[in-house]
Amino acid sequence: MNPQYIIGTIDTAVGKIPRVSSVWSRNDVWSTIKVRWNLGRMNYRVEPGLYAIGQPDENAAVYVTANFKLSFDDVRRALHDLNAWVLVLDTKGINVWCAAGKGTFGTEELCNRIRISQLHQIVNHRRIIVPQLGATGVAAHLVKNETGFQVVYGPVRAEDIKDFIASEYRATAEMRKMIFPLQERIKLIPVELSFGQYYLVLVPALIFVLAGLNSNGFSVDLAWVNGGRAILNLLIAYVAGCVLTPVLLPWIPFRRFALKGLLLSWISASVLLYFGFLGSNVFEMISWFMIMGGISSFLAMNFTGASTFTSLSGVQKEMKTALPLQIGFASVGFIGWMITRFI
Repeated sequence: MNPQYIIGTIDTAVGKIPRVSSVWSRNDVWSTIKVRWNLGRMNYRVEPGLYAIGQPDENAAVYVTANFKLSFDDVRRALHDLNAWVLVLDTKGINVWCAAGKGTFGTEELCNRIRISQLHQIVNHRRIIVPQLGATGVAAHLVKNETGFQVVYGPVRAEDIKDFIASEYRATAEMRKMIFPLQERIKLIPVELSFGQYYLVLVPALIFVLAGLNSNGFSVDLAWVNGGRAILNLLIAYVAGCVLTPVLLPWIPFRRFALKGLLLSWISASVLLYFGFLGSNVFEMISWFMIMGGISSFLAMNFTGASTFTSLSGVQKEMKTALPLQIGFASVGFIGWMITRFI
């Protein structure tokens, strides 16, 4: 059975090519919401190959994208009311930017896909439009030598395609500028939250039990009082790293994400301290500053791979430096908190 976005076929010199809708269906919208919450994300893909938008002929432009369905959907929606070809590469269900870094959105796959689709028999021009974010994986001169097709790097955002066409297939400086606005940062939050779904159940349950320990054994009353407070502190640390950091990203000092998350966690911990939620003694309070700092800093660092604020080498360098410190902070803080159960 064909996917709902395939609405027919179009005849070409090499046979019938699937024609897809440029309008999202309710199923597309619902599927997008689910994948934003990491439900079926790893299998959210389309079949690689050539697709038609509208009624393209041999003169229609050819746009290249990844087979991650969100990438494919953005392109087909951006081509609404146009006649175009969409060449989908096999990126193993990964978006253009990440796939270019991994090499799956690359020169070899592009050349193979051009040959497999027999593109030279379908169009009478020799030009393909590759998204700007795929430039790191595609060597234009090699594609030209191997296939005869000239690579034109299009805009960063699919929504700029029509302006790109109006500019005679030239991307302006604004079209090439990679931005990370609030709405894009917010879209990433559900995925990050979902990664910790099991920890959000298991860790609070464990902390609740440990909070009831004392020198006399176990107390249910202490578990309710200290455990509830501890769970709140953990939740605030999680929110500081997964929610507050991406929302406030441009305005938080420091370039390193680990430091951004650490700062927000300590600000949050200071608020909790003011309202008396960090404990009954200085030792316990310091322990919570360390636990919350380690958790929030680690979670905030996860956004480095999705941000335009850093590079691959920057991500690797930051993780190598920050990860041991984050583990150390959280571990020492936890040990300190456990000691306070018995003093």
